[in-house]
Amino acid sequence: MRQPTFFDKESTTRGADAERVVLYALGDFQARGKVLAGRDLPFDRLRGALRRAAEAFGVEELGDEQAAAALGALGANVRRVPTFFAKHPFRVNVPVALAERARQYLEGLRQSEG
Repeated sequence: MRQPTFFDKESTTRGADAERVVLYALGDFQARGKVLAGRDLPFDRLRGALRRAAEAFGVEELGDEQAAAALGALGANVRRVPTFFAKHPFRVNVPVALAERARQYLEGLRQSEG
């Protein structure tokens, strides 16, 4: 078995790692001027932010179920909708406290980089 290098992507994103990716994504969503807190968002609206977050951490993009679980673990209200209703069958409502936590998390990461 070969030793992974710094440039290798992790093959799986688990628990705390998934939560960090989701926090980054929620912060990124807000940094782009979009309102996050207290809205009933279709899951597809967050897919771009989740993709950018995975790229930023160098991990695989989270699947719908994995992202929904991480959002729920962080305190978001995630509900499933029928698959004929949406391509990504979830709707997400992010509380103000979680939106603020995500914004601060992203700011902290950006300050530590530069």
